Amino acid sequence: MSKQVFDQISEGLMGTLSVARKEAEPYKLHVPVEVDVKAIRAKTGMTQKDFASAFGFGFDQLKQWEQGRVRPVQGLRAYLLLIDDNPTGMLKALQRLHA
Repeated sequence: MSKQVFDQISEGLMGTLSVARKEAEPYKLHVPVEVDVKAIRAKTGMTQKDFASAFGFGFDQLKQWEQGRVRPVQGLRAYLLLIDDNPTGMLKALQRLHA
């Protein structure tokens, strides 16, 4: 095991122990209930089909979200917020996963 990997594991364990000892608060992710999927996609300049394909969503699923018929679940809303924050960076990260 490399020193870098060991240091990362050690840091994570120390953080967990701090929370268990009530010396620190656990990180809590706040994901809003409503996310404007259409506005997020519009910000990218992509069509529905291209956006769905690029970010791994189903085309019909994306249409349902944009029409307000269905709301993305919490994890997908968090992903959409990351896309909204940095669409180019998210695309580059996804492309690195497929390299």
